[in-house]
Amino acid sequence: MHFLITGTTGFIGQQLARQVVERGHTFAALVRDPQLHEARELPAIRSVKGDLTTGEGLVEALRGVDCVVHLAACKTGDTVRLFRVNAVGSRRLYAAVAVMSPAPRVVYCSSLAAAGPARAGHPRREEQPPAPLSPYGRSKLAGEQALRAVSDRVAGVVVRPPLVYGPGDRDLLPPLIAMVRRHVFLTCGAGARLYSLIHVDDLCRALLAAAERGRTLSRENLTAGVYTVSDGVEHDARDIGAELARALSRRPPRLVRVPAGVAWLGAAAAELLLSRNGWRPVINRDTIREARCEAWTCTIDRAVRDLQFQPEIRLREGLRRTLEDPSMQRYSANR
Repeated sequence: MHFLITGTTGFIGQQLARQVVERGHTFAALVRDPQLHEARELPAIRSVKGDLTTGEGLVEALRGVDCVVHLAACKTGDTVRLFRVNAVGSRRLYAAVAVMSPAPRVVYCSSLAAAGPARAGHPRREEQPPAPLSPYGRSKLAGEQALRAVSDRVAGVVVRPPLVYGPGDRDLLPPLIAMVRRHVFLTCGAGARLYSLIHVDDLCRALLAAAERGRTLSRENLTAGVYTVSDGVEHDARDIGAELARALSRRPPRLVRVPAGVAWLGAAAAELLLSRNGWRPVINRDTIREARCEAWTCTIDRAVRDLQFQPEIRLREGLRRTLEDPSMQRYSANR
């Protein structure tokens, strides 16, 4: 099979590219900076300079493609930027696919943020109406809706991962490692905080499974062709901190619950101060709104049934592998 992968220079994209090659497939890469792609030694058969937001390079990148795996996304920034990349950029890609004959299959890597939070003990299912809380979640949901809009011409599948970790992770684990080294683990608000997690290798297996099988999106059935994936466990924040401490050969950190009001005021103050320089802090009112939820968890029943997906990497093993990877040395040194 010949793939087009967007976002190959990112955390998930680099791992997916390697799995594609290991399975004997080929892929083309749509990249904004070909030199960055080459510097990371990704073995694309073609590297096409392009930009989803303008449509540059799409026709060339799609030549001879059997399946598109769409990973490229914007996670931070103002609402306008998030929607320009995640919604408008996705729409341009799908429009280019839709005019092809035959049109390649499309697998869109969305996010659990597009679905919204769950309740403790009741992980979110695909049948539930989406209820995203943040501009990022709403922009990813808009990307899903853009793919559904061309479902009469394109066989599309949506995969919604939760928190993703693994070698090359620069977003999730580094701040958690910093907390564990200070022997604390911060959560927002009182009560349980439950999370679904998935190792990047398991996510890539799910994406490739969706490239080969599973139901596709439909305008008539708004939940068909949508799959949530995880390692199948609801992880308590305290357990995540303890497992990370174990992997770092540290004692378990003390769980510190920051009152939601205090966290919100701190985020608002950071936004006010940094907005003067045109910046938006990573911890902002939107992230606090999400952190206040008791659960960001999801089921994997549908993915197991339709995609034949089975998570292979549990948290303890996944953390050990991640911290031993050379790409994580700067974070795992002096454990």
